[in-house]
Amino acid sequence: MNIEYIHEPTDLQCGQAVLAMLLGTTAEYICEYLGNDRETDLREMKRVLAEHGVGFSPERRQAQTVSDLPRCALLSLETPRCWHWSLYADGVFYDPEHGVLSDFPQSARKFYWEIVPETLKAVRG
Repeated sequence: MNIEYIHEPTDLQCGQAVLAMLLGTTAEYICEYLGNDRETDLREMKRVLAEHGVGFSPERRQAQTVSDLPRCALLSLETPRCWHWSLYADGVFYDPEHGVLSDFPQSARKFYWEIVPETLKAVRG
């Protein structure tokens, strides 16, 4: 899976940056698509994925360590500052705030939705 890292344009656009990385587009496109340049909620995240043909698990699961994660996952993390969206793919964390990491950014609770990697190929071309 070829993910191009995108740093969040503002402190409130982690969701847009994660969606842009998954779809192979820009955070600006996602902001325009949603009509929202601030925090994204789960409903918005799922809507963008579904409307762009990306398959994902309907249920949220909890992770303790990286070994709990599937090949690709949308992450919802309780960081010291706030709830935060991040992305995991093929053993790498693409975090819109903290950069490209080998483990979770500091977070008390970690939840994920599995992304079906094969559906990304159709979206990204």
